[in-house]
Amino acid sequence: MYENFYGLKEKPFQITPNPKYLYLSPVHENALTYLEYGLMENVGFILLTGNIGTGKTTMVRYLLDQFETEKEIAVIFNTNITADELLCLILQSFELEPKNGNKTKNLEIFQEFLIDRYSKNKQVLLIIDEAQNLSDEVLEEIRMFSNLQSNEQNLIQIMLVGQPELKDRLKQPGHNPLSQRIAVNFFLSGLTDKETRSYIAYRLEKVGGNPDIFTPEAVDVIYRVSRGIPRTINLLCDAALVYGFGYELETIEVPVIEQVIKDKGGMGIYDETEKIEENGDKPKSQVDWLVERVEDLEEKIKRLQEDLDVILKILLFEERKRNDHLLILYSELKAKYDNMIKEDERDKDK
Repeated sequence: MYENFYGLKEKPFQITPNPKYLYLSPVHENALTYLEYGLMENVGFILLTGNIGTGKTTMVRYLLDQFETEKEIAVIFNTNITADELLCLILQSFELEPKNGNKTKNLEIFQEFLIDRYSKNKQVLLIIDEAQNLSDEVLEEIRMFSNLQSNEQNLIQIMLVGQPELKDRLKQPGHNPLSQRIAVNFFLSGLTDKETRSYIAYRLEKVGGNPDIFTPEAVDVIYRVSRGIPRTINLLCDAALVYGFGYELETIEVPVIEQVIKDKGGMGIYDETEKIEENGDKPKSQVDWLVERVEDLEEKIKRLQEDLDVILKILLFEERKRNDHLLILYSELKAKYDNMIKEDERDKDK
């Protein structure tokens, strides 16, 4: 609709998760580093949590593109299931035929599959999205999968992806055995005001558009209303471009965003108690907004403290790679030196 008017190759703010549009803010870049580390090191359990719309699924799809040739991967989206149903879904996702009503046989099929892939040096990765909906019984069943391992490494990696309540549930005493097995844990937060500006520009540039279509003031309003959540930013920006096209506006200014917010109020994007005044002042609930930002900062500090051990592991991982490279060089030089000694001895014998 508006693509031609704004010189865009396609719509830049679609809400469908698309790894092509993954914007690596500092938080998203850190998340990617931790997740890649966990996948490369074949750790048993990985936990990725974040509020709705922060980009968890997009991040997962990006990782799938990176590791699809290295790993056997299955993704489970339906999480309102029993433990027996979970095992059947897993088998089907790996293109195995489950035996309905026979859990023992299904576990045997699954274990044989894992052993077969291990013998072929093929790692297996299971991703469970929307994992906050899993029952306690199913979470315990997932923990039991960690017992499927060889003497040297895990036969299966499991990545749990879900909303913040998943992380809170795993902190409960009943789930200690599972939480203790989580080697990589990352919480994906929303964007800052500066990152929101860069995110919008990045999306527009991706489709060949002018990164300055939205005025700085309009972006400020988008940030305050969306609280830096990418999905909400996409909804607001897409609607604003439709309005801009309708009014033949070359740039999107604050009144357009205000009109979008007013019209989208019934969709849960905008709370009428936080209505922006006509003079463009900040929302009435500014105190509440500041409190939420402080809480976000506290959560980030807490997450950084929890992830210090992960950072150390990553540093050790990089150091080990460097040492391995040096050992290879040393072996090559030693072999050359030994050959030179042997040749020298042969020359003396002559």
